[in-house]
Amino acid sequence: MGRFLLGLIIGICLVAGGAFIYFTTGMAPVAATAQPMPFERLLAKKALHAKLQADAPKTVPLQPTTQNLLAGAMVYSHNCAFCHGMPQAAPSVEGSGMFPHAPQLFTQRDMVTDDPPGVTYWKVKNGIRLTGMPSFQKALTDQQIWQVSLLLREADKLPPEVTAALVPTPAPAAAPAKPAPEPKHR
Repeated sequence: MGRFLLGLIIGICLVAGGAFIYFTTGMAPVAATAQPMPFERLLAKKALHAKLQADAPKTVPLQPTTQNLLAGAMVYSHNCAFCHGMPQAAPSVEGSGMFPHAPQLFTQRDMVTDDPPGVTYWKVKNGIRLTGMPSFQKALTDQQIWQVSLLLREADKLPPEVTAALVPTPAPAAAPAKPAPEPKHR
């Protein structure tokens, strides 16, 4: 029994020492362009899923009225579109340069319309470690977080006025430059 225990302790120390060397010598992939570490995606998804099951709100204090969806569209445009893109627009360059890539929340593939609003609320409020998703807990009010969560829940069936609010208006064309006045000769 003593040899088994000694072998177990030595084995644990070797694994811990190997992990320490892996991370402290620069061998671990830390660049956004690097391949994920072994089991990184699996472990991160399992941990996030468990946390969301435990902590995401189950009830929604707001209704998806046009007014709330329009307010959510303003919040999204100012705080989320930079990474997560806009409807009928090319994917966000910033979001595609992240690891993992920021989901483009108005594309069929990445919509979160099947997620309960409480899950999206939790993600916006708390952020998600190791993804680039920041916490908006100090930047937005709870009402604003719920409004953007409802917007994303309804993303595939938004009223026309809300969809129109999410389409960026083209910048006005620059006026042609006036030619410089010719110098007066004396």
